[in-house]
Amino acid sequence: MGSLFSSSISLRKSVSISEDEFVQLRDFIYEKSGIFVDSKRKYLFESRFSKRLNELGLAHFSDYINYLKYDLKKNQELSKLYEMVTTNETSFCRDMKQLEAFQDKVLKEVLDAQRAKGRLELNIWSAGCSSGEEPYTLSILLHEALRMELAKWKIKITAVDLSPPMIERAKKGVYGEYAFKTTPDAIKQRYFTKDPEGWKVKPTVARLISFQQMNLNDPASLKRVPRSHIVFCRNVIIYFDQDMKQRVVSAFYDNLQPEGYLMLGHSETLHTVSKSFKPVYHPGTIAYKKEG
Repeated sequence: MGSLFSSSISLRKSVSISEDEFVQLRDFIYEKSGIFVDSKRKYLFESRFSKRLNELGLAHFSDYINYLKYDLKKNQELSKLYEMVTTNETSFCRDMKQLEAFQDKVLKEVLDAQRAKGRLELNIWSAGCSSGEEPYTLSILLHEALRMELAKWKIKITAVDLSPPMIERAKKGVYGEYAFKTTPDAIKQRYFTKDPEGWKVKPTVARLISFQQMNLNDPASLKRVPRSHIVFCRNVIIYFDQDMKQRVVSAFYDNLQPEGYLMLGHSETLHTVSKSFKPVYHPGTIAYKKEG
């Protein structure tokens, strides 16, 4: 029993990372995903990655870098790598003030403009959708805004994320109580049904959404997203360096229809990233408008 106990302790030991290994792994992650890990977050690699190295039976980060580059399972490992680098902290109706401003101002403006054109169609791109709470929230907001009129509209929410496991969780559409920490109970009762594993999104909400794995660092993939009237990219560009931010925001600009809107996280800004959008200020949020 003593030897087993000692073994379990050793499996949980922290693996230190050298400066050279950190630079190699950081550059590999950036090349693959566009995510930039600042040297101040070197501790992140040691704390989050040590467990994974132990699981794989690897003694050094250099072994892990070789595993990512050359092992037959390298593609599967990339999914785990992305999960360890990013934080999938999300919930339904997250940042309610921003969502209320979006629903009352931005969404209303876009819907009214589409009605005026006689085009009852709407495309929304949720870029960095994590486990699905954001696009499902957007679908719920559309149900609330359009009510009986919804059946007349052609609506598509394209929800993408870097992590295949996150996309699978999103497609499943089942969530525990924690995901509803900022959700009004009336919304939960109206758009979800009780499930043995928690609460399941109703089919009427799910049918507006198309989930797919996508790397925002892959220009070819970005061009396949339908032209959008609204792009949501909240709490994603914080992971990018200036060059990657500019490239992604430029792709959003190209994707958006004229007069379309880009919505970022409440603490994010385009101030030093792009001058192509006009910032429109609302209580609780800034919406970035593509003019012309």
